[in-house]
Amino acid sequence: MIEILTPAEVDRARRTGALVGTILQTLRDRTRVGTNLLEIDRWTKQLIEDAGAESCYVDYAPSFGRGPFGHHVCTAVNDAVLHGLPHDRALADGDLLTLDLAVSLDGIAADAAISFVVGTVDPADAALIDATERALAAGIAAARPGARTGDLSHAIGTVLEDAGYPVNVEFGGHGIGSTMHQDPHVSNTGRPGRGYTLRPGLLLALEPWVMADTDVLVTDPDGWTLRSATGARTAHTEHTIAITEDGAEVLTLPR
Repeated sequence: MIEILTPAEVDRARRTGALVGTILQTLRDRTRVGTNLLEIDRWTKQLIEDAGAESCYVDYAPSFGRGPFGHHVCTAVNDAVLHGLPHDRALADGDLLTLDLAVSLDGIAADAAISFVVGTVDPADAALIDATERALAAGIAAARPGARTGDLSHAIGTVLEDAGYPVNVEFGGHGIGSTMHQDPHVSNTGRPGRGYTLRPGLLLALEPWVMADTDVLVTDPDGWTLRSATGARTAHTEHTIAITEDGAEVLTLPR
């Protein structure tokens, strides 16, 4: 399903997006060396409830996971990159953490992710994160009415590939609206001029992610957490955007 939102629904999406961005910033600010992943999940639960919102993850049970997910935020550490299931682990100095969060407020969902290093930052990790952030900015810059999803994929993939990182195409960006995952799919690499034509009212979650030296994923025994097959470090950055008459509006910035 490809859902085109009304102006009133886009306005509601702005509130959801701001909440997601604000929660992620709060979690980042609270996280220190020694913070437990389950503690981050408890903080997330409380912040969502305090806002009168709902988690998109707790009951989420797609075909690719061993559902339901049962937690409120994805916590991926070091070689883990996607769908990181929170577990009893205290973060160590130098850990690279990705937090991925989706919530629904007033019937509209928003989805975003951030990667950051806890404590001492290795330059290679900083380069990974920077590549995903620049790729996301390129994808957003390419998003406007009349553009095609392939234009966004090409912009994202060009940045990632020029930075020297392999690009996996199994998981990527997606439509979002009254539900978290919708069509169209937005791959993290692709050919311009292909795919769905963007229209005002379309919401997209764009999410460049990379593994330092491979494009092959492996799944943890938990049935959810996806890691690099080589044990290489990873990074993942995501925003939900709205296509407007003037271009793309980023919804998941913190207040």
